[in-house]
Amino acid sequence: MSFSADVKAELCRTRLTRACCARAEACGVLLYCNQFSAQGIKIVTESADFSARLPQLFRRAFQITLPPKTETESSGGKQIFLLEDSEKLARIWEVCGGAFGGGIAHHINFAFLEDEHCRLAFLRGAFLSGGSVTDPQKSYHLELVTSHYFVNRELTALLLDMGYHPKDTTRKSNYVTYFKQSEYIEDLLTSIGAPISAMAIMNAKVEKNLRNGINRRVNCDAANADKTVDAAQEQLVSIRSLATSGQLESLGEKLQEAARLRQAHPELSLSDLAALCQPPVTKSCLNHRLRKLVSLGKDR
Repeated sequence: MSFSADVKAELCRTRLTRACCARAEACGVLLYCNQFSAQGIKIVTESADFSARLPQLFRRAFQITLPPKTETESSGGKQIFLLEDSEKLARIWEVCGGAFGGGIAHHINFAFLEDEHCRLAFLRGAFLSGGSVTDPQKSYHLELVTSHYFVNRELTALLLDMGYHPKDTTRKSNYVTYFKQSEYIEDLLTSIGAPISAMAIMNAKVEKNLRNGINRRVNCDAANADKTVDAAQEQLVSIRSLATSGQLESLGEKLQEAARLRQAHPELSLSDLAALCQPPVTKSCLNHRLRKLVSLGKDR
């Protein structure tokens, strides 16, 4: 299953206890489903858990029974709920605060959302019907998609009032409210009833930060190793040049010792090489001697 499917499965485990929250959640579902009009309701979902929750939700919210779900070859395995009964539609519109008939304008019924738990139930319904969230191992992105302009604008206002800062865009004929900040996604999922999924995002973020830190250290070590190899090669070229010209034998004992150690141990770092000197010297001291040898080799 996808990460979105896991999130929806977790959300569907939230019990339908309060009637007010059931109404708020159902209205969230309807305003973000495939079709919600005076002619009918169409809800299409790939989530078996959401499909099982819908009949219970409509009974609790509207005291109506949904027609059995259908699944056709053209649906690609998606489950479809269709409701065209005019009496049931009128009851739903009445509960959701709309005027049944022609000229319908879709709006969020804020009268249902005065309490925090009802606001969260509405957001849960909106996500179950029109929401998705990417796998946190890949990226951070949660979105809610509706075909109703005013619903999109009102949802943004609602989220801002709750302390979130969503972004908006359009996609074809749909309006999208989305988050890319992992902290907002974690907090929202926890609030609407998916704390386990929120924890999965937190864990993925920790793993990414750990991997990035390890990669940075590895890259830094590799860069330092490259610098050590390049410096050693330059030193060896100069030492060979001095030896070929006979100038190396005329140098002081300390410079000759540095030359012998570098030739014998071309792979060692300055710190390790300095420890082999008799007596041992500091890294900066040995570096000074080797730089002197390079300078002499170039001047030859």
